[in-house]
Amino acid sequence: MAETDQRVVGSGRLRLQRADITTLEVDAIVNAANASLAGGGGVDGAIHRAGGPEIMSELRRRYQGCPTGSAVVTGAGRLRARHVIHAVGPRWRDGEHGEPEQLRSAYRAAFALAADCGCATVASPSISTGIYGFPIDLAAPIALGEASQALAEPATPLREIVYALFAETDLACFATALAGM
Repeated sequence: MAETDQRVVGSGRLRLQRADITTLEVDAIVNAANASLAGGGGVDGAIHRAGGPEIMSELRRRYQGCPTGSAVVTGAGRLRARHVIHAVGPRWRDGEHGEPEQLRSAYRAAFALAADCGCATVASPSISTGIYGFPIDLAAPIALGEASQALAEPATPLREIVYALFAETDLACFATALAGM
């Protein structure tokens, strides 16, 4: 791993990795969920397929959806994680409808839930940059900024946040944003 793909923040580490998030052994995986918590395509679909029906069953039992900019937590089913944190990012319209603030809020809620659950290690995808269309060059600095703030919180149990990015182009965009911090 290149030194430019990681940064020490507080007593933790922010890291970038090209990976399938469903294969990582971490305390919590962040899921790019939809507001109805109904499962979907992309990362959401992959997490539900890999984790099994237990995740959806728990979502249906405990929650009636989740507003954009918020997050909820479930067990992780068959994943190697203990928790899945379902964070709902915004659909991109034009950047003039609160999308950056909603994305910030989704990451902030996800990392706060991870800390509340006592998680030390968290893996996150790039929320809202798939079918929701949020431009990744605008999303990456938001994602990295929120992770840095979460790691810098006094007395946080968080020790590592890794952005698991499936595409090489996404990894390169996040690496550029990290270098600019």
